[in-house]
Amino acid sequence: MKTLIGTVAALAIVGFSISVALANPALLPKHEGYPAKASTSPVTGQPTANDAGQTGGGGEKAITKSITSTDNHVQQNLVDPNNHRIKEKHGAGQLPSVQGPQIKIAPPVTSATKISGDRKIN
Repeated sequence: MKTLIGTVAALAIVGFSISVALANPALLPKHEGYPAKASTSPVTGQPTANDAGQTGGGGEKAITKSITSTDNHVQQNLVDPNNHRIKEKHGAGQLPSVQGPQIKIAPPVTSATKISGDRKIN
């Protein structure tokens, strides 16, 4: 049993390592980028920014994209479109007066039976 668990763990580690090694960042979607200056390491001289030379994320194009990307789920609806028939509200727990047929809702219990106290429940 221990060898089976060890084998499965080793295969999982190897599979994960291969998937990380073969990951291709060229398949990721392109974006305008963020401001990054072309800086280099003082020790090796290699560039330190992954997107050196990319333009900043500002400007009219970025502002327009940011405004239009949130239109659908950030709207504020202060007036419920389903309340256009309400004429008068009567307070909490009571139905309002509406245009159209006046629906009366009867209480669910109209009468009750009295149970006398001489019965014993086992």
